[in-house]
Amino acid sequence: MTTLAEILGTHPFFFGMRPEHLDIIARCATPADFGTGKTIFTAGDEADACYLLLDGDVALELVAPGQGPHVIETLHSGEIFGWSWLVEPYRWMFDAQALTEVRAIRFDAKCLWAAKEADPQLGFDLLRRFVAVIVDRMQAARMQLMDIYGAPR
Repeated sequence: MTTLAEILGTHPFFFGMRPEHLDIIARCATPADFGTGKTIFTAGDEADACYLLLDGDVALELVAPGQGPHVIETLHSGEIFGWSWLVEPYRWMFDAQALTEVRAIRFDAKCLWAAKEADPQLGFDLLRRFVAVIVDRMQAARMQLMDIYGAPR
């Protein structure tokens, strides 16, 4: 029988991590399912987790005052999202909405924090991997904002 740690080890985000680190991360994980149209998290709320999207599509949205939500990026099966647990003030930067039925793995932020504090190498490895996710999200947000408000002159 394949363990969750072994499954995580085959995912591009976690690929190459030490097996003992994958075991620790797997202990922070629980299944999370969301129906179509359900809110996964809301900007401004406490960022208490991150997610690995197994099946389905998720919209990351930014609500512009007086304009409503704008989709910053649409995520698909296999993507990881929810990096706000890593940086103060530990609040979600975007809304996340399930566009379809979603099956995900939820990683508890407090568990991950404790793990990375106990093992600095694990902490460094997680931060290094999440920086790439953060850069991707910021680039997507920049492109969407340019579409909404026009390119700078």
